Amino acid sequence: MSAPRLAHVLVGRETGVYRMAYREWGDAANPRVVVCAHGLTRNGRDFESLAHALAGDFRVVAPDVVGRGESDWLRDPMGYQVPLYVQDMLVLIARLNVATVHWVGTSMGGLIGMILAAMPGTPIRRLLLNDVGPVLAASALARIGEYVGKAPAMPSRAAAEAYIRAVSAPFGPHSDAQWAFLTEVMLKPDGNGWRLNYDPGIAIPFQKAAGDDVNLWPLYDNIRCPVLLTRGAQSDLLSVDTACAMSERGPKAAWVDFEGVGHAPTFLQEDQIAVARSFLKAE
Repeated sequence: MSAPRLAHVLVGRETGVYRMAYREWGDAANPRVVVCAHGLTRNGRDFESLAHALAGDFRVVAPDVVGRGESDWLRDPMGYQVPLYVQDMLVLIARLNVATVHWVGTSMGGLIGMILAAMPGTPIRRLLLNDVGPVLAASALARIGEYVGKAPAMPSRAAAEAYIRAVSAPFGPHSDAQWAFLTEVMLKPDGNGWRLNYDPGIAIPFQKAAGDDVNLWPLYDNIRCPVLLTRGAQSDLLSVDTACAMSERGPKAAWVDFEGVGHAPTFLQEDQIAVARSFLKAE
């Protein structure tokens, strides 16, 4: 597997200007672009396997949303909010110098994509929503809130992987090598062992917003591009009822469940990669 190209783009908040990192695979001159956006506590490296599968046909770009991975941390954690991430992604798309993109978004990354796709003049041509939709269960958001920004001491790599396996159990069965990769994506050495690879401050606006189900049906109903919904069959974030409604209203999403998986499919498995590749190439 060839190494990705790592670059950054400048994004703004009232507190200053920040570097948002992104990785790129495939021909840099290819006008066919797929942007892959990660979940709340993850980063763009999550999409390495999918990117390698797509790079022969697309230029694949995976940003580290601010506060995660190689991107800067914000001075004011209240800047960690989805509408502001949407603005950051428009800056990124402008940097890519293309008129349209396909979008793959897991959880938070899917919310960003859904908002972008619902906007008049959107650059999104095809939208893959990975285990996220217009209704998010408050109980699942509360579960996620229990671990965001909080982690035990991780003095060893083994302790770190045990923690990641525990909080990421809903990802479903993975090989030891895959769990090692998912752990590596999430870790940074800190001098006393390991820490998670994101700003704990991302938890502050997330926890302030928690408490009720999230309802974004008006946004979803405004989407006009083709949509694919991929879902963990045991997801606690996106219910079967919501998935069914997504297939019947608005853009009438195609819908694929992955058995044995909760929130969320990781696109490390061949069957998941094949579903995404087939949808993105169907133009």
